[in-house]
Amino acid sequence: MKIGVEVVSGVGQLLREWRTGRRLSQLELSVRAGVSARHLSFVETGRSRPTREMILRLAEELAVPLRSRNELLLAGGFAPAYGETALDGPRLASVLAALRDVLAGHAPSPALLVDRHWTMVDANHAVGRFTAGCAGWLLEPPVNVLRLSLHPEGMAPRICNLAEWRAHVLHRLDQQAAATADPVLRELRAELAGYPGGTPGPAVRPDGLVVPLRFDDLAFFSVTSVLGTPLDVTLDELAIETFLPADAATADALRS
Repeated sequence: MKIGVEVVSGVGQLLREWRTGRRLSQLELSVRAGVSARHLSFVETGRSRPTREMILRLAEELAVPLRSRNELLLAGGFAPAYGETALDGPRLASVLAALRDVLAGHAPSPALLVDRHWTMVDANHAVGRFTAGCAGWLLEPPVNVLRLSLHPEGMAPRICNLAEWRAHVLHRLDQQAAATADPVLRELRAELAGYPGGTPGPAVRPDGLVVPLRFDDLAFFSVTSVLGTPLDVTLDELAIETFLPADAATADALRS
């Protein structure tokens, strides 16, 4: 009996952490999930054991990543609901082949496939424009693309608006770490914040539409693409980052 109480308390505490991280009250979450606020309170304090279906319903309303949904289920005494397939396994071969086709299709614009920690999984040939001249150790697998971009021995010396781009990257990492509660992202953010980069200018520039990456004499804006309906942890954590020309001169340079 004591073991059961500990299990319930574990999942309840995790659910409470996700709810407070999303800045929702118990009443707000209970209304969204279609459960009573009283019952949700009992679940969070360990006085009531949530069913598998309730854990998944609450996780859906809280936009919990698939990896963390599995952790919630395990804490509640249930088997994980989502598989985690190896990237180099045969089951993902067709999906990865399609994603590589997408990368190739974005050429001559640089595009790369990254995982949840911004480790480069694959890239098209145009990414070589960014990596040329970077220190060899930064290009040894596993390559972290954010470290590569902001490190003084990486792309940073060639980024003309380094302070502005650095501020954008750090803010994005802040948001991603808050959304996923991933300690690795928090550590990466702390590391990148320690790199030199100057003080960014105003957050909003009246003459611009997006934060550009000004690399050498070229200007890019980035687009992030994710799978729409993943049911596998590995696929849920993949994203394609594409750098598209932000002006006509960059478009002409890429085409040539």
